[in-house]
Amino acid sequence: MRQHSVTARKEAALRERIKELTCLYGLARIASQPERNLDDILGDIAALLPPAWQHPEVAVARLVLDGVSHATGAFPPGCPTQSADIVLRGTTRGRVEVGYTESKPTLHEGPFLTEERSLLNEVARQTAFIIDRQQAEEERAVLHGQIRHADRLATIGVLAAGIAHELNEPIGNILGFAQLAIKSAALPDAVRRDLEKIEKASLHARGIIQKLLIFARQVPPEKKCVDLNTVVEEGLYIINTRGVKEGVALVCDLGPDLPHVVADPLQLHQVLVNLVVNALQSLHGAGTVTIQTRFRDGAVWLIVEDTGPGMDPAVVDKIFVPFFTTKDVGQGTGLGLPVVHGIVTAHGGTIRVMSQIDRGTRFEIRLPVQEDLHPEELH
Repeated sequence: MRQHSVTARKEAALRERIKELTCLYGLARIASQPERNLDDILGDIAALLPPAWQHPEVAVARLVLDGVSHATGAFPPGCPTQSADIVLRGTTRGRVEVGYTESKPTLHEGPFLTEERSLLNEVARQTAFIIDRQQAEEERAVLHGQIRHADRLATIGVLAAGIAHELNEPIGNILGFAQLAIKSAALPDAVRRDLEKIEKASLHARGIIQKLLIFARQVPPEKKCVDLNTVVEEGLYIINTRGVKEGVALVCDLGPDLPHVVADPLQLHQVLVNLVVNALQSLHGAGTVTIQTRFRDGAVWLIVEDTGPGMDPAVVDKIFVPFFTTKDVGQGTGLGLPVVHGIVTAHGGTIRVMSQIDRGTRFEIRLPVQEDLHPEELH
């Protein structure tokens, strides 16, 4: 009888070890499939746990990450639970829990075995590893996309600079001769009107060339200490009339006590105007454009946000490419945002775009603050 009892205990312990090993094997299989969706992975990990515990018929499990829960069933109020934290890079991001929906005899940790505590801790560690690897892969993919985008912009910048330099001289000659001819007193009115059209078209072409050179960073900024709030106030003084005329509300929210940045005020003014005008055009006469300035993380930020129709990711990926535009023919050159990008990068800053369809678009420009700057360093 005693021998039978010992054998039964050994068989029960062996079954528990087999369940634990089955759980760990399933976890290893999940870890070998990093290409899967993270939510699906976390749901599968939670499903592995109840069968591995001593009373699987009444066991429930849940895995919580950043407040989002993946559970195999409901946890009744007051039910006994066993929990282990999910810790990623020194920060607790969630937990793994197993509970019983019915009361069970007290063992080593409530109704749970010591071996179950060890298993739960290992599941939490392995889950943290899987999540960390998944997020690292996502970050790597984003970084590769940014590098490809930067390479594409650099190539276009070199090409644009070459084209701009080649066109600059003939456009200048056309403009010069047209302006010289207009001064002739003996011109018939029809000829004078034609020459004025040539002059206007040449000035427009020269403006496009100037934008290309700025995008390609061929026009060095004339830097000095600048108060970004002043740039915004002066720029909005000019733009506000257009906003009122189009029925768009312009909201200005300037951060207090901004440190000065070293920048070309005319180019920063151009950045502001391009972004706000772009936002106004997207709203089609209804909505709000919000302009903010802030100082955080050792940098000054210019934020322009609208309540317009937004852009899909495919469009966002192309907005800094010269001549790309979603506007109708004759409504835009496709150089406004590339010029903004060129000016911001020439000032050592960065620009980030967030946009959702029917939710609007937000541009965040970060400009570095240079400490202990002496006036002579600006020349």
